[in-house]
This record gives sequence, C-alpha cells and structure tokens, in this order.
Amino acid sequence: MVLDDQDVVTYRVSDRIAVITMNRPRYRNAQNSVMTYALDAAFQRAVEDDDVAVIVLGGAGDHFSAGHDIGTPERDHHVTYDNRAVLWWDHVDKPGGDQRFAREMEVYVGMCRRWREIPKPMIAMVHGACIAGGLMLAWVCDLIIAADDAFFSDPVVRMGIPGVEYFAHPWVLGPRFAKEFLYTGDRFDARRAYEVGMVNRIVARNALEGATFELASRIATMPRFGLALTKKAVNQCEDQMGLRNGIDSVFGLHHFAHAHNAEIGQGSLGDVDVKTMAAPRGARNVQPGREN
Repeated sequence: MVLDDQDVVTYRVSDRIAVITMNRPRYRNAQNSVMTYALDAAFQRAVEDDDVAVIVLGGAGDHFSAGHDIGTPERDHHVTYDNRAVLWWDHVDKPGGDQRFAREMEVYVGMCRRWREIPKPMIAMVHGACIAGGLMLAWVCDLIIAADDAFFSDPVVRMGIPGVEYFAHPWVLGPRFAKEFLYTGDRFDARRAYEVGMVNRIVARNALEGATFELASRIATMPRFGLALTKKAVNQCEDQMGLRNGIDSVFGLHHFAHAHNAEIGQGSLGDVDVKTMAAPRGARNVQPGREN
C-alpha cells in the first residue's frame, strides 16, 4: 500500500521489502514530530507484517534528511503526542529543562533506540544531505547504501552543544575522526564515509534504488528468526562496547549545554538558527529544516 503523497511518510511493500520514505522534500525531509511518529507507525507496521523481510528507509526529493526541524512553518515541538519510546510525562506544559528533556528523550534518543532494536534488517538508502538528525536515522539502520552525491555532517557544535542526541559518533566513525568531524562541523562525502566504515557501499545516484533492492532481496532469503537473532547479537556486542551508556552520558552533557546557552542569554540553541547553520565555505548550502 502507498499512502497519500501529502503524508510526511509514505509506505509501500514490494517483493517482501517495505520501503519507508520521508516525504517533506520541500524542507529537505527535516524531521518534525509528525514525521517522527509517522516513521514509528510505519516501522511498527513493517515489523508486524509477516510478508515483510527487510525494511528500507529513504527520503523523497533531492536529499535523505537535512536533520531536525528547527525552523519550518510546520515545526511542531509544542504539540502533544502519545509517548511510545519512553515512559515519561508529556512535555508540552512543562517549564524550562523539564520540557526539553522530556521531548528530546522521547522523540530523539528514545525513538532511535526503539528503531535500532527493530528485529528485521534495516537499510538506509542515502542520497544528498544527511545532516545531524539525518545521521541518527541512518545510524540506527543496520546497513547504509550511499549514492555518490551523498554528504554527511553534524554541525551542532556550532551551537555549543556536543553533537546530536543519539551520540553514536565514536562507535560509528572511530574516536579520531569523530573528533575531527565534530570539532570542525565540516561535511564529508560518501567516499570518506566508506573509508571510515560508516557506509557499506557507494553507488551512482541513478543506481541507488536498484542496488539497495538487490541487497535487500538477498538478505530477504535468509531465515527470519536467524536474522533477528543475528541483529540482536551484534547490537548487544556494540552495547557491551559502551554505546548505550555512552549515549546516556552524552545526553546529559547535551542538556547541560542547552542550559548553559540559556543561562548566558543565548537561548537553548546558542543564538543559532537555520540561517546561521549554513554549509561549510565553498560547499553547496543546504540548511537544516528550510527550503533551499
């Protein structure tokens, strides 16, 4: 089934592969809460469908995702949603850090952890921008296939904040490159992502969907329960290497940075908005959560 094109997430199944597509191309698939919960509903649907063996996550338009929505007209950070990932109170009517902590624990860290534990193989099909919150979505997938036009960045340190909430950087990139990546805020291309082991394959942009489906089809022939146990085994080992505890500890630093920014009068984002989150000098400017 394909949902209406006006939906922020579309869903279709073909040959035992569920294709879940972020569908806010006008805003480079910036993630508001409507999209987050729509993604969660689509993932749950794919998990519960016995005819689905593999899940593919992609983005409509020119980019995978330009990150969290920090400035579009449809930004909805004060809208109430039922918690599904974390058992906590609603954030909307809470003051100060209580509101921000509750929301980010649910829609950012909580949802990413929930999706990482989906018992079916997940492949991120990445093209164009994969920025900040876009990285979080790609990183919770088991495999990443990147088009040769894909580029990646986490410019959040420009806000005085140590990276996005799902802080998997040292495990995905290695500690040395993670520091360079964060310290500079620069983007890197698909080739560099492949060299550091972040992506599995690079293909031409016009071959991205075909290559992703070919790999997904091969995986779909494996025993379902065996795949689920294998995924759990690797995830458990990664957690034993500190991923889960590391994310917890850095989430605290993340919120301390928000509080520091607010205390010195710069707002929780350090006086940074979509206009000042521009791409590095000399690169094409793709800003999170805005038309471009």
